[in-house]
Amino acid sequence: MASGQQDKSELDARARQGETVVPGGTGGKSLEAQEHLAEGRSRGGQTRKEQIGKEGYQEMGRKGGLSTTDEPGGERAAKEGIPIDESKYKTRS
Repeated sequence: MASGQQDKSELDARARQGETVVPGGTGGKSLEAQEHLAEGRSRGGQTRKEQIGKEGYQEMGRKGGLSTTDEPGGERAAKEGIPIDESKYKTRS
C-alpha cells in the first residue's frame, strides 16, 4: 500500500513540474487537478453525444477533423465538396 502512495506522490511531483501525467489532464497543476480535468472532459463529450445522438456526434467529428489553422471545417468541406449534414446535430428536444 505504501508503494501506491509513493507512486501517487511521484506523479503529483511530476504534475507540479508541468508534465501531463493523466491522459486528458492537460493544464492541471497537480495530480488531483489533472484527474478532475480528465473526468470532466470525458463526461462533457459523453453528455454532448447523449444530447445530439450518435449520428450527430459522428458528423460533428467529421466536420471538426476537416478544420485547419487556416480555415474552419465547414468552409473546407464546402470548398472541397464534402457533404456535412448539420441537421444531424441539432439538439434533440
